[in-house]
Amino acid sequence: MSIDLHDAVAVVTGAGSGIGRAAARAFARRGARVVVTDLDAERARAVADGLDGLGVAAACDVTSLDDLQAVKDLALKRFGRIDLVMNNVGILAVGPAEAIPLDAWQRVIDVNLLGVVRSNLVFLPVLLEQGAGHVVNTASTAGLLPYGFDRLPYTATKHAVVGLSEALALYLRPRGVGVSCLCPAGVATNIVEQITFYGQPAPPQGPAFPVVDAESVGELVADGVTENRFLLLTAQGAAAELRDLGADVDRYLSRLIKDTP
Repeated sequence: MSIDLHDAVAVVTGAGSGIGRAAARAFARRGARVVVTDLDAERARAVADGLDGLGVAAACDVTSLDDLQAVKDLALKRFGRIDLVMNNVGILAVGPAEAIPLDAWQRVIDVNLLGVVRSNLVFLPVLLEQGAGHVVNTASTAGLLPYGFDRLPYTATKHAVVGLSEALALYLRPRGVGVSCLCPAGVATNIVEQITFYGQPAPPQGPAFPVVDAESVGELVADGVTENRFLLLTAQGAAAELRDLGADVDRYLSRLIKDTP
């Protein structure tokens, strides 16, 4: 079920910068042809142009089913197939729970969660018909562990992406399609551009994970795809935290509450 990235065709959303750009580069280094998509067409083009002839760029808003359909059509027209889809777009609304307005919640859900849903509607029929391929969904350690109370819409959608990915693995893997869920902790990217602040946010309370560079995360994703691994963590300490949480949720939460300033 693992795929060889050499000569594979990958579609990456949110690939104009950060983790998406790093993953696109890592896929191309392994010989994949990459459809680089981003809301910012110029950023997408710059990344695609740097892939030594293996990239093609497309503007794509993941809140638009038509945009995703156009990306699929471009990939099939240019390369004849699609082997890998990485859903990587994410935005944040940050502030106290009582200060984040409903329209901010709706926007985050539309991008972070329904963006993946739309991608599934467009690309899964292609992968299922050929009986092979791989899907990577970018979630977050905030979707695994209860520390993101300063960014609740993001936290809620990333928990949803984790659950969606787990269920998809049960459904797709028997049909020849692999699934990976990337859960980054601190990564040096320009995600601050995608944050809207409300009120006076309190610092999140939780484990202190090291910040890693985006390029190492791109390599992690490429290796995870070729090895058909499900959970991809940028901070190995997150696995121990997840085990502690699973062993006794009440004890874990009580520890965090006690440590909250």
